[in-house]
Amino acid sequence: MEAENRTGILEFILLGFSENPELKPLIFWLFLSMYLVTVLGNLLIILVIISDSHLHTPMYFFLSNLSLVDICFSTTTVPRVLLSIHTENKAISYMHCLTQVYFTMFFPILDTLLLTAMAYDRFVAICHPLHYTVIMNLRLCALLVFITWFIGVTTSLLHISLMMHLTLCRDLEIPHFFCELTQILRLACSDTFLNSTLIYVMTGVLGVSPFTGILFSYSRIALSIRKMTSSGGKQKAFSTCGSHLSVVSLFYGTSVGVYFTSAVTHSSQKVSVASVMYTVVTPMLNPFVYSLRNTDVKGALRRLFSQATSCLR
Repeated sequence: MEAENRTGILEFILLGFSENPELKPLIFWLFLSMYLVTVLGNLLIILVIISDSHLHTPMYFFLSNLSLVDICFSTTTVPRVLLSIHTENKAISYMHCLTQVYFTMFFPILDTLLLTAMAYDRFVAICHPLHYTVIMNLRLCALLVFITWFIGVTTSLLHISLMMHLTLCRDLEIPHFFCELTQILRLACSDTFLNSTLIYVMTGVLGVSPFTGILFSYSRIALSIRKMTSSGGKQKAFSTCGSHLSVVSLFYGTSVGVYFTSAVTHSSQKVSVASVMYTVVTPMLNPFVYSLRNTDVKGALRRLFSQATSCLR
């Protein structure tokens, strides 16, 4: 296509996964099932935390926020995929695409920072148990969540503001199942140096730095657990930390998987499949990790179900 100014562009084309009509019903029901499990599972975690006074602690306050973010993250991409398959319409409006780009950056930033806040909470609880209630007070927890949302909003807005000044001059087909920032930059014929620089800087600041903080927290936690003489104390510490570590491993493992897949292959299908793990599967698995590995959540679930069955009788 001849180079031309595309600032007045109306829509993009999301190519999705496969043109094979036989696979579309399978993809539709697979995405619908994962989305329903994600929403119901995370809503259940939020309900359990709200209804059980034993879980009214900083750790579960952060977990309820994480569950809310996971619901919103999946909602950003999956319903659009389902609509596209059902209507066989791959077009997405320019503003809708920009909105999707914004939220697919915003919610992962929240995930990263909330996981870091949860790691700090575990560090204080295990390494400074006598001062835990003083340090992790309601004001600090609310402040950490506010800072998390503020950083997410401002960073995503900065990306979008730079992106809106780009001139798009190629075939406006996106080889993905959602509007992703780097895919949009490939459609630009204007200079994307500032956009790319911002991506690398923010990946370091909001990706590597929090992960380093998590590793530091757990290195100190490991030293404290080794010094514990009580086997019950060690088991309690491993229970709460194990759930969080599993979620951190899922989040960063799938993120790194998407990055390396896009770096080593030019196959849009492989990149899309890797992105499904990051955007859909991880939010779906988080409630299971916390409900199956965490004794406090399992106890709260049993109490909730027993109350529900007694009300039905």
